[in-house]
Amino acid sequence: MTEDHADEASEDEEGMTYAGAGVDIDASEAATSALVSAVGEFEGDFAGLLDIGDRYLALAADGVGTKLLVAEALGDYSTIGIDCIAMNVNDLVAGGVTPVAFVDYLAVESPDDAVAEQVGEGLREGADRADIELVGGETAVMPEVVRGLDLAGTCAGLAEPDETFAGEAEVGDTLVGFPSSGIHSNGLTLARKAATKAHEYTDPYPYDDYETVGEALLEPTRIYTDLLPALHAVETHACAHVTGGGWTNLSRMGQFRYDVTDPFEAHSVFEFVAGEGNVAAEEMHRTFNMGTGFVAAVAPADAEELVEATEDGRVVGTVEAGDEVAIRGLSL
Repeated sequence: MTEDHADEASEDEEGMTYAGAGVDIDASEAATSALVSAVGEFEGDFAGLLDIGDRYLALAADGVGTKLLVAEALGDYSTIGIDCIAMNVNDLVAGGVTPVAFVDYLAVESPDDAVAEQVGEGLREGADRADIELVGGETAVMPEVVRGLDLAGTCAGLAEPDETFAGEAEVGDTLVGFPSSGIHSNGLTLARKAATKAHEYTDPYPYDDYETVGEALLEPTRIYTDLLPALHAVETHACAHVTGGGWTNLSRMGQFRYDVTDPFEAHSVFEFVAGEGNVAAEEMHRTFNMGTGFVAAVAPADAEELVEATEDGRVVGTVEAGDEVAIRGLSL
């Protein structure tokens, strides 16, 4: 057996991992910490806050990631702009900040009017869903730096002093969760490699949700700005946008034991990825949202009010003393 085939056989036996697919979350966080340390401290976990007198100005920056490669393979860039908007505004929402304006940065290997138009359509749709303004952007042609294209952006938001969340959960808090729309824009490096081990993106999807494998992976990220009025109306201590790192994102609300007893059902795309890549349940929950895209830690007395004020929220667990995320029999 050749070395390459031996590696493939070992991978099949042990199951695929995010790090093995090329993204090491621990290394990424270490690099981010090094960057932050060099730049200097900033306020906030998901978005930087600047005190401008009577209120806060908040900024968030993010991109679409390797979901772009699925769009490229299908020749469909019409939804990635929604993802770019979503990944930014959702981080602001997690801090209690109302997003107001967005600027995009599109870097391309070579100009393509048709592709640019599709990207623009997605950005406009995302801005409409988030109820924000697109106030400009930049397109850079960099053939020696970029292969294909890369899309990122920055979102600005405003918040009154009493609207921002403390950012720290409390023991005894109730966790109210909100479903995701699918895989969102995180973990796509692992999802892509698992999905294409035995399939093409254009192959029929083995479930009823979508026609092709690629369509399932391209489902746009849900935008959670509609939750803000309800979150502001109750005693919300902290929120977590469940992104890269999966359910371990809850630890951004503080070092506690998050006992998740009733998460939303995982979409079929997660079952597909796990099965095709032989990905262990723990690895899936450390990488993907697994059906729940946003979680709020609120005072127990306010939990039902928050659920009733939102279209699809529900109590998913509690906050306890400890240091883990307990979900579906796993300890993360």
